[in-house]
Amino acid sequence: MSLLSVLPKCTFPVGLRSVTVLTAALSLLPISALAETTSIRFQLDWRFEGPAAPFLMAAEKGYFAEEGLNVQIDSGSGSAGAINRVASGAYEMGFGDLNALVEFLAENPNGPGIQGVYIVYDGTPAAVFARKDRGIESPADLVGKTIAAPAFDTGYRAWGVFAAANELEHDAVEWQNVDPTLRETLLTRGDVDAITGFYFTSLLNLEERGMSEDDLTILPFPEYGVPLYGNAIIASESFAEANPEAVQGFLRAFNRALGETIADPEAAIEYVKNRDGLINVAMETRRLKLALDSVVDTPDAREHGVGGVDEGRLIEAIQLVADAYDLPSVPSPDQVFNSSYLPSQEERRLFPAEGE
Repeated sequence: MSLLSVLPKCTFPVGLRSVTVLTAALSLLPISALAETTSIRFQLDWRFEGPAAPFLMAAEKGYFAEEGLNVQIDSGSGSAGAINRVASGAYEMGFGDLNALVEFLAENPNGPGIQGVYIVYDGTPAAVFARKDRGIESPADLVGKTIAAPAFDTGYRAWGVFAAANELEHDAVEWQNVDPTLRETLLTRGDVDAITGFYFTSLLNLEERGMSEDDLTILPFPEYGVPLYGNAIIASESFAEANPEAVQGFLRAFNRALGETIADPEAAIEYVKNRDGLINVAMETRRLKLALDSVVDTPDAREHGVGGVDEGRLIEAIQLVADAYDLPSVPSPDQVFNSSYLPSQEERRLFPAEGE
């Protein structure tokens, strides 16, 4: 039955008939169908890989649209780039390393406000990958060894935090700053003793080059005393203040898609493939599962739900980053993260609590 068929039969002047009927028909539509759509340009931190699945799912399945949003998702070239593009106004929201956000805010105290609004990686993905045949089994065995990493790598930049947490001197190792495309190759060839990199990136790169987990000692930073957060959804402060319902809607849609991604990673990867048909589906499925298992499914996320922060931990993490990066100032927790846009804690309980 059409909308017009349920309207009462009335006689209107010819000039008013179409307008009156249209007005009456529109009055029967849901309010959401008449609401104005808000456009959001969203900048990822990297290419369309496994961890991008929940963003792409929320777009393709219409979860953003149901919230009255028209979301454009673009691939990126690193967290710093994503943060700078949101700061410049080229994008309203993005996805990037919270530690890089702390750095940006410290170096631009009078610049545009940018805030984390949803923690996706509850721990930093940074890890040390070391050759077992060099006698490395623990952090203490790194003393005197050579580690390779790009100068912008989180593991390299936050080495001081890892070293202090494991009772190592800051200069206990020798660093080689290398191009990211050479990092894993140098370790595979034995030119260096260890590297740092994102767990779910460097492990797959090393396996592609012939190394297996049995050949490696892997030291994930969160498991060795480093309390830093990882990647978060970030938003322009001015955009969020002017459009709070849009930011809330974005996070609801993402949270919904993240829950479905956790429940069925294989199905979620299809949304990445739909965006980039050239991906290796098996590899990106594994990358997604590694990311979920290592930095999304954490004790904190199980106890308190995903997305939020512990204030005490956030304060500690900001200070640790300020010290390790030698920042000119220390941003306040309120500058770095705003929890007011988050879905309810109950909605964010995507994992069973420990013991359940």
